[in-house]
Amino acid sequence: MKKLQDIIQPGKFPIFYGYVIAFVGTIGVWASIPGQTAGVSTFTDPVKDALLLTRNQFSAAYMIGTLISSFVLTHAGKLYDKHGVTSTAATSLVLLTITLLICSISQNISQFLQNIFGQSWTVPFVVMVLLFFLMRFSGQGVLTMASRNMIMKWFDQRRGRINAFSSVSVSLGFSASPLFIDQLIQKFGWQGAWQAMAVGLLLVLLLALVFFKDNPEKYGLNPDGIKKQTISHSEKKNEINFTLSQAKSTRSFWMYTLILAFHAFFVTGLTFHVVSLFDEAGLSRTEAISIFIPITVVSVITSIAANFISDWINIKLLLYIMIGGAMLASGGLLIISHDYGTYLIMIGLGITGGLFAVINAITWPRFFGRKHLGAISGKAMSAIVMASALGPYLFSSSKSILGSYSYIAYACLVFLLFLSSASIKANVPKEKY
Repeated sequence: MKKLQDIIQPGKFPIFYGYVIAFVGTIGVWASIPGQTAGVSTFTDPVKDALLLTRNQFSAAYMIGTLISSFVLTHAGKLYDKHGVTSTAATSLVLLTITLLICSISQNISQFLQNIFGQSWTVPFVVMVLLFFLMRFSGQGVLTMASRNMIMKWFDQRRGRINAFSSVSVSLGFSASPLFIDQLIQKFGWQGAWQAMAVGLLLVLLLALVFFKDNPEKYGLNPDGIKKQTISHSEKKNEINFTLSQAKSTRSFWMYTLILAFHAFFVTGLTFHVVSLFDEAGLSRTEAISIFIPITVVSVITSIAANFISDWINIKLLLYIMIGGAMLASGGLLIISHDYGTYLIMIGLGITGGLFAVINAITWPRFFGRKHLGAISGKAMSAIVMASALGPYLFSSSKSILGSYSYIAYACLVFLLFLSSASIKANVPKEKY
């Protein structure tokens, strides 16, 4: 592995290596799709039917597995700070690849275990809990965190503009993935689709081992490609690095984490049950999945605009725009039986999706520095993953127990009103310290 890492020398590269980092880091985030809700949701119906699980049981397995993964993500962030991006990303890719291969034979594993322990729904349920834990931890958690943090460490003043490229590419990839994965399932079956994605991850693993690199200073370079002599002593001195405990003591950390977590909660809940949910609006399965296309359009426009202005404005403005988008989506869910309810969901999720990548990438290094970025972003990611775990189950419960998705919409609106009020004093922490 060491020989592969030494093939590319960033200090001798013909262009600033940060641009290569932005490209391969984006591919790294794309590679996390099998462990993201967008990559799992398309498998919901065929897999639950194959394992003889109800929708609620399958959603509960997803929730428990994801919750377990959220509890260990902060520690994974600390390991990222200690061991660097290459080792962390490579390990997560290997784990995710193995997990997908096991997922492809989960029906066989379940039947084998049922022959030993007896015919019961608890056997496939436990199997999926363990697989969802591995999938969410390695994909949504560690690989996403490592790839995104790597990009942010190579840029400072140009962070927003570079993130525009990365986040737009990620939005396009994530939004197109349900349609692409659905085609794989139609062609190869759900088992073959997981196996095909596992093979693709092996190619990304090779890419990570060769091109993923840690801080630019390690190779005699500086963020943005700025030469050493152009960086003044005062600029270096003014860089403040918060520890995780210091970051957690600020209101800003929690307010920004909560809006990111809400987006994860809402989008996973909606995506996981998109066919059932939009059946209330009279849409077919294909039409329901196709709503991600207009969401992507709004998301891309929002992301480009927000990234380019983020280098010059107070990020709190973006925080409130994201809260506003979340309110639109929640309101749309409340009236989804009407045509304009669907439009509100698409516009609202487009806004929050576009801003999610901006706020999640830019806020932590700008507010708290780069030294403990893994631990701090890992803690935030832990909350995001935890929220994404609750989304599918609570959406499902709202429908199956209370009879409609409107009840979860009311709860979302109440939470957003609280968040908008509590965020008034969510100012830049560096000003306080």
